[in-house]
Amino acid sequence: MQIALNQLATLRAEGHPLGVTSVCSAHPIVLRAALRHGRDHSSTVLIEATCNQVNHLGGYTGMTPADFAALVLRVAKEEGCPENLIVLGGDHLGPNPWRDRAAEEAMVEAERMVAAYVDAGFRKIHLDASMGCLGEPAALDDETTAYRAARLAAVAETAARRAGGAMPVYVIGTEVPPPGGADHALTTIEPTEASAARRTIDIHRRIFAEAGLAEAFARAIGLVVQPGVEFGNHNVISYDRGRIDALKQVLEDEPQFVFEAHSTDYQGTRPLTALVEDGFPILKVGPELTFVLREALYGLDLIASDLGPDYGERPLYAAMEALMLAHPENWSRHYHGTEDEQRWLRHYSLSDRIRYYWTSEPAQSAVARLYGALAGKAVPLPLFWQHMPAAALFSDAPLDPEEVLVWRVTKSLAEYHAACGGAR
Repeated sequence: MQIALNQLATLRAEGHPLGVTSVCSAHPIVLRAALRHGRDHSSTVLIEATCNQVNHLGGYTGMTPADFAALVLRVAKEEGCPENLIVLGGDHLGPNPWRDRAAEEAMVEAERMVAAYVDAGFRKIHLDASMGCLGEPAALDDETTAYRAARLAAVAETAARRAGGAMPVYVIGTEVPPPGGADHALTTIEPTEASAARRTIDIHRRIFAEAGLAEAFARAIGLVVQPGVEFGNHNVISYDRGRIDALKQVLEDEPQFVFEAHSTDYQGTRPLTALVEDGFPILKVGPELTFVLREALYGLDLIASDLGPDYGERPLYAAMEALMLAHPENWSRHYHGTEDEQRWLRHYSLSDRIRYYWTSEPAQSAVARLYGALAGKAVPLPLFWQHMPAAALFSDAPLDPEEVLVWRVTKSLAEYHAACGGAR
């Protein structure tokens, strides 16, 4: 079912809560799976990019917002996914990529980034100016955060009017888990206090009105709060709906809003369904999707190793290990312990920091070699049972390795789709 984001609060108030999965990934296979799934179910495909991942200077993917939008639309065309099903979102848009600079300099860059996102067709904008810049506290007070958010909203409004079409909808608030998950084993996560959520809304409403942006604030649909879910390198904290009774009351008093849940990865259908029912209809997922993608790639790597001696002993795994050791900057601050512990974390951590490496040339070459070893081959059923039991449906027929990857990512997306009301 196609759902407009500004319908979510009304659906909840009417007693028919439905949700939308927010796919936070730039990997082409993940995008293909999401767009194909949306096509097959005629459902909203919300795809979001973060400020560090994609920005006007390229981000760590090397893509500008226009580049990212073009990639999504190209894959959508290949998959026959109608453009009217697609919503592009910008996540944590603010000065975070430039927080090592003075605040004014960082905010000027953030303004340019927001304008580039809106110019490229992004219409769900998460305003996040909560992080301190050079010489400031790590986390800013609510008023400073709101003033900076309003400044960015003004840029978004101007860009949208210039571009034409729909005006943006906004998400405010920043009380979220660490991006990509925590670095340590977790025991519990405290949900956001109801009073803090109310204060965030009240201060933003006042400051937006003072800035002449009451119309923009009227299009604010979501508030980011912590529902008490998280994943670390080693484990997952599942949703406990009994801990947020006071927080849910905020939505009764602020019917304009729903909550947005970050880091919902690895929760499973039942907790995700409870989140949607309790006022969290925007479910953000990212590392889980590239984790299962890596899971499938490594399964195929094992199958290819067993299928033919010319392929070698897990060359994809070996290539990724060498690549991550040569370029440790994306994992070394996050993975701790002995050399053996760090080795398995590099490949199997739930935070999935290996996802930063798949676009590099050595990784792409290794994946291409894997494809070449398996494409068109009939993989015997026992090999699938040994290394990828759930993928046995692909056995004993000419294999398309990419289809196996899309299938595996889609299995995770299907859990989200069911939680959002797609299977009710």
